[in-house]
Amino acid sequence: MSGARSYLFVPADAPRKIARGLTSGADALILDLEDSVAADRKPMARAALRDVLEDHAAADGPRLWVRINPLTDGQGSALADLAAVMPGRPAGIMLPKAAGRDDVIRLGHHLDAFEAAFGIDHGATRILSVATETPAAVLTLGSYAGPAIPRLAAMTWGAEDLSAALGAVSNRDAGGGLDPLYLTVRHLCLLAATAAGVDPVDTLWADYKDGAGLAVSARAAAHAGFRAKIAIHPDQVGPINAAFTPDAATIATAERIVAAFASADGAGTVGLDGRMLDRPHLVQAQALLARAAARSAE
Repeated sequence: MSGARSYLFVPADAPRKIARGLTSGADALILDLEDSVAADRKPMARAALRDVLEDHAAADGPRLWVRINPLTDGQGSALADLAAVMPGRPAGIMLPKAAGRDDVIRLGHHLDAFEAAFGIDHGATRILSVATETPAAVLTLGSYAGPAIPRLAAMTWGAEDLSAALGAVSNRDAGGGLDPLYLTVRHLCLLAATAAGVDPVDTLWADYKDGAGLAVSARAAAHAGFRAKIAIHPDQVGPINAAFTPDAATIATAERIVAAFASADGAGTVGLDGRMLDRPHLVQAQALLARAAARSAE
């Protein structure tokens, strides 16, 4: 798993945005070589991005991920992206328009070769799969639950590319909320990532000026079981980090649940504050405390 709460997208050809992203408080930056970079600027962006990675490889701050172009674009862009950025030792690669498990494994084979070529520890480069951008990809989400994919750290979903692929007029319903189809895709991604043992990452909140809406969305995602959320503006990072950081009261309750079971001499249920708790409550409390401990250790 990645351990990040916030992934901030930054165009790879925008030095000022990258500089601001590095001080944004985001746990990870996604330096984007795909949609936010025009085709004629990609060679320049690759070269600039390698310099950014090399300059900040050992620096404190967000982990640096790179969104490459799709493996299926037919232009060899993904391999060109990897050849340019892997000498800079990115923390991970975001794979857009992944068609399922096989695409992630294919990317892993490419990373094996690039790591060997550039003297990088085998397996050091992790993968975040954008797992729902085509109809075919949605129908393969169950494939991620097979044998563990060692490099896979996280999975995320998105509504924009999928709605375009479907020919939809909009991915919103008449009231402005997500159409039920896309909510279903969101839930399926959450299930698939959890079944695969990796972090489920919620998609972006498009209106970067709507801080209240973002906060509600991030809290709802955390409540549902997502571990992180994508940001598209530095101002979104703080509310996202807050939503995915257990507060003191939540941690205290989890500690009391664990303590109650520890003193229950192996019982499968315990009573606490008028509630009857069973083993799933213990598992939830232990997982929350483990995440909080990992965050404190960073």
